[in-house]
Amino acid sequence: MSVARADAVAKPSLTLERRLNAPAEKVYAAWTDPEKIVKWFGPDAGPVSKAEIDLRVGGRYTIAFSTENGEHHEVGGVYREVVPNEKLVFTWAWHTMKERESLVTITIKRDGDGSILTLLHEKFFDEAARDGHRRGWTGSLDKLEKLFA
Repeated sequence: MSVARADAVAKPSLTLERRLNAPAEKVYAAWTDPEKIVKWFGPDAGPVSKAEIDLRVGGRYTIAFSTENGEHHEVGGVYREVVPNEKLVFTWAWHTMKERESLVTITIKRDGDGSILTLLHEKFFDEAARDGHRRGWTGSLDKLEKLFA
């Protein structure tokens, strides 16, 4: 097995799926419009203080938020793939740990009058990072689901 292949196998990933009561266009906008991101992003009810999006392949994004316990977090990355209303692929790195870059793929499939959103977050540094992100993404997706309820 090559070193690159061994590295890919060793890196933890997670996949989360939700059915949302909104058409693909609205779900996509929730991920790409800064005014919408501030309404649902983050693991709990803490506020989003900044959402900047340059939505194009090679464009950057930055999102800053605080958790209910007062911790401040900032994450950002670069868009690798942008398919309107269907797919987003972007790198993911915390401001304090840029060397631990991972990759997020969001796919949106039409499902009757709603959509199926699949979030694949891969290339985590370790299982602890994956597990922390699972909690964070679950909280965010819970809020996104409520936005469309």
